[in-house]
Amino acid sequence: MELTVTTLAERPELEGPMWQMKDLWPEFMMYDPVGWANMGRIVRELPEYVLVATDADGKVVARAFSVPFQLHADGRGALPATGWDQVLLWAFSDLRQGRKPDTVSAIEVCVDTSALGRGLSARMLGAMRDNARRLGFAEVVAPVRPNGKHLEASSSIHEYAFRTRESDGLPHDPWLRVHVRAGGAVEKVAPASMTVPGSVEQWRAWTGLPFDTDGPVEVEGALVPVHCEASRGYAVYVEPNIWVRHTL
Repeated sequence: MELTVTTLAERPELEGPMWQMKDLWPEFMMYDPVGWANMGRIVRELPEYVLVATDADGKVVARAFSVPFQLHADGRGALPATGWDQVLLWAFSDLRQGRKPDTVSAIEVCVDTSALGRGLSARMLGAMRDNARRLGFAEVVAPVRPNGKHLEASSSIHEYAFRTRESDGLPHDPWLRVHVRAGGAVEKVAPASMTVPGSVEQWRAWTGLPFDTDGPVEVEGALVPVHCEASRGYAVYVEPNIWVRHTL
């Protein structure tokens, strides 16, 4: 597939079409408070870290977001257990404080539903690595959302993260395989990478499920069960991700 990848800084007119892409994200994923507050800021304040892909007809078919941050600042150093949420908070704290970033974190790679199955995710990941290198970085880290984990929500993420195929030793999970083939190394689990709290009424609206009983609730698209406190009127989803490190 013919593909042209540019930064949003180079082609700001693609912002509208980029947001209009049709994707497969479960609705509840849109309500992580940290993401809600900061995804738009990446576009506004860090457009050189936003990649947009267009096909031969000029249609936007994929996007990739990343953020620069200072991993090796005092009190940091290790990839955080709070993964995706934490790197977003660090990135914009560092930007506000004028700290020089030393690492780029992947935030999202998304392909329009009309272009699925054509290897665009791998190409966008490669473009993200190239863009980070162009901007002077030697490392990209990624709190990977393993795209096969939702099929076995009750399985341990700690086992799943390091599960491999007997045939070639590559990760069992398809999205992790893409990262490893691109040169990444699976490092560790981020057990609380994203947190989505909501009232039971909100969760009912997001999922169509009753959320009327205390305890775990398996939700389509969720990597682990949602914890429901129906008697108290709320439910919380704490999503685990898997840290992958790419040395450029």
